[in-house]
Amino acid sequence: MPINAILPAADALSWQESALCAQTGPEFFFPEPGSSTREAKQLCGACDMRAACLDYALTHDERFGVWGGLSEKERYSLRRARETR
Repeated sequence: MPINAILPAADALSWQESALCAQTGPEFFFPEPGSSTREAKQLCGACDMRAACLDYALTHDERFGVWGGLSEKERYSLRRARETR
């Protein structure tokens, strides 16, 4: 079940306040095309809000940047895999 389905609308984004990405700049999570996403993924791997972030990105069809530790291509693959179930 998506986190948005169990949280009131006002709380649906509350995870962002506690996320590690809120303490860094967007350049890690929205790198230039062809740049590495390694640093963003490492930070995401240490973040307690990773699952909520990924759920948000999948629910809202975020197409750019690293969300929940996954790149755009990885989220696309995950979405397609979920659709074929």
